[in-house]
Amino acid sequence: MNLNPKFPLFLPGVKNSNNHNVSIIGANLREDITTIAYYISGNGGIETKTQKKYSTKDYSSFSDILKQFIQEEQLENVKRLGISVPGPVLNGKSSPARLGWNFDVEEYKTTFGFEDVCMLNDQEAAAYGIGLLEDSDLDAIYSSGHLEKGNVAILAPGNGLGEAGYFFDGKYLRPFATEGGHSEFSPRTNVEVEFYQFLNNIYGIVSWENVLSKTGLFNIYRFLRDVKRHPEPEWLSDKLNNGDGNFTEEIFRAAIEDDVMICKIALDTFVEFLAREANNLTLKLKATGGLLITGDIPQAIRKYIDKDKFYEKFKISDKMEDMLKNIPIYLINKDSTNIDGVALYTAYYKD
Repeated sequence: MNLNPKFPLFLPGVKNSNNHNVSIIGANLREDITTIAYYISGNGGIETKTQKKYSTKDYSSFSDILKQFIQEEQLENVKRLGISVPGPVLNGKSSPARLGWNFDVEEYKTTFGFEDVCMLNDQEAAAYGIGLLEDSDLDAIYSSGHLEKGNVAILAPGNGLGEAGYFFDGKYLRPFATEGGHSEFSPRTNVEVEFYQFLNNIYGIVSWENVLSKTGLFNIYRFLRDVKRHPEPEWLSDKLNNGDGNFTEEIFRAAIEDDVMICKIALDTFVEFLAREANNLTLKLKATGGLLITGDIPQAIRKYIDKDKFYEKFKISDKMEDMLKNIPIYLINKDSTNIDGVALYTAYYKD
């Protein structure tokens, strides 16, 4: 995998031959699945040698998963480790709330003997991984044909709500993380005020993550069912209560294949909120270079998203519509950007 020239990432170590042919383990931690892969760096990119998935809840620590991966793959003298975590990273440490584990890069250096360990917030890691995508992985919602020069916003609803960006320094794109998903949600219509009150009774402070995430989609659905009294088919209730499948996929399937109205309204509401928060993030970052939408949910419901309607909702503003209407918007169609991104960063972040 090599860098896409559409994303001129700032990676000062690309030209340093000491960073070529380096063995790297990359890891992406999530509350359900932990993915670990073995890479070799070279020619300004990375090559995946092997990749495995583990059930996060079956282990008591990340070290246990890492030890098992190294043993199974019979790896020796791996030089570097890159870790993507769903939470803030401060001074080489992180304690993501959704995992309940503590991470410390110095601990992994000492325990495993890596020469270097890097840890990034998962959305900052994804920003680096996006730089490795092919043009075919970018599905345009609105495009002038290419990404313009300027900052770029990244919005990623999944287990949580990831938000990140690229700062454009005049030559390179420099990824950075945010915790914007935890900023407070604000309603716009009377029905949304009801929805806010419903969530306020549950959470107290209502964040955008309570609306734009897997839990958020469920919140929208149960508000429509329990408060607005939209009928739920008995067969769908049985399926959801049994927990037989992925909630997002079940709602999507019921909306597309079975024309279930409550599911269609839930998805319509989710997509409208997605456009609203995309607008918010784009304005806050002044992301004239583009908006990239990634994450599990947009990928799962991609065929349901009406691109024209999304664009019309996205550009609504009190005074900034002239800027918003010209911003390229892309859906990302690949789900390995986090782990690839942290491996790329680990290979070339320093000269």
